[in-house]
Amino acid sequence: MIGHPTARAARAAGRADTPPLCPAKSTHGLWHRVRRHVLAALVAIGFFTLWESAIWIGGYPQFILPSPRAVAVRFSQAVADGILWRHTCVTLFEVTLGLAMGLSSALVIGYFLAKSRTLEEAVSPYIVALQAVPIVALAPLVLIWFGNGLLSKVIICALVTFFPTLVATINGVRSVEPDLRDLMRSLEATPWQTFRYLELPGSLPIIFGGLKVSATLSVIGAVVGEFIAADAGLGYLVNAARGVYDTPLLFVALVTLAAIALALYGLVTLLERHLLAWRAAARYL
Repeated sequence: MIGHPTARAARAAGRADTPPLCPAKSTHGLWHRVRRHVLAALVAIGFFTLWESAIWIGGYPQFILPSPRAVAVRFSQAVADGILWRHTCVTLFEVTLGLAMGLSSALVIGYFLAKSRTLEEAVSPYIVALQAVPIVALAPLVLIWFGNGLLSKVIICALVTFFPTLVATINGVRSVEPDLRDLMRSLEATPWQTFRYLELPGSLPIIFGGLKVSATLSVIGAVVGEFIAADAGLGYLVNAARGVYDTPLLFVALVTLAAIALALYGLVTLLERHLLAWRAAARYL
């Protein structure tokens, strides 16, 4: 048996005989990180080379396809003027509130749907139907109901982020092994204890997959709302730049949106590593 004292002593002795850090594995991990960064740099260099080559071969004017240098200069101007920072703060505020609303509701509803097959069969068709409607078509209706202010942008963002986390929560809670549930019942665990010590840690690996998708989609939801009706935000900046054919500024807004999405994805990944550190430690037990 795994929990037998003799087995634990044998494992402890084995770990005592093993050095705490293997130089070969450490070197391999360092080489892997260096190789990953080098490949990323090569991809970036290749992308900018193709970009410049396309401009040189096609002879495109700046309002059609600006050069990377023109975009960099326009980025510096937007930062110096304060325009980029002001619009970025507006979009970030909408994304933060939309994520909070969408993820919290998806986690709660997803948990109860996972616990009740009857409730899921009754509610899931309507949730899927709502998800099937393109958010671009749904956004004008949301703006009519809730106005052109902040609330409508937050609701649109929440609708975009809701479904991936909902599905991940349902699948995560149901992925917990029935034998472990039987064990918790045999120990007379309360529903809260079962949730805290079994269902939550057991479902987190799958839930984080949905959170990563929702974090990146949240930027799309905020921008869609700003496209329809807004006087600030990166979506508004894209519309304004398009209207005056300021294509370098449009590229600046797009790059900033991509950076926000990457930052949100990275934050979720860091949170996942922190909360699921026990999984990495369990491999060595």
